[in-house]
Amino acid sequence: VQLQASGGGLVQPGGSLRLSCVASDSGFRINTMTWFRQAPGKQRELVASITRSGVTDYADSVKGRFTISRDNAKNTVFLQMNSLKTEDTAVYSCKAESSRYTDEGNLVQLNSYGQGTQVTVSS
Repeated sequence: VQLQASGGGLVQPGGSLRLSCVASDSGFRINTMTWFRQAPGKQRELVASITRSGVTDYADSVKGRFTISRDNAKNTVFLQMNSLKTEDTAVYSCKAESSRYTDEGNLVQLNSYGQGTQVTVSS
């Protein structure tokens, strides 16, 4: 499964951005999708995740400001980011957990990671 993230850019504090991450149609069922971010000199941080049925989870630092959603038909996950702060500046990337059954009935599970998109919050 290949992932392509997009939507990053430069925005002023208080502004908004919407990120998208599309998973290739590879015959795998896309299950949980997750957004991560990594700022320079810092460890990668889980931002938000969403299960296939729509159950969401957020880092405390983004609760109330960011919203994760998905379109299962298009294998796409979104991250709506509002009230952006300078500390939100980072490279944002996505992960997809996927699975399929082989012809023999064996379950194959896969974790896929996409390249990131830069988000810069600055005045």
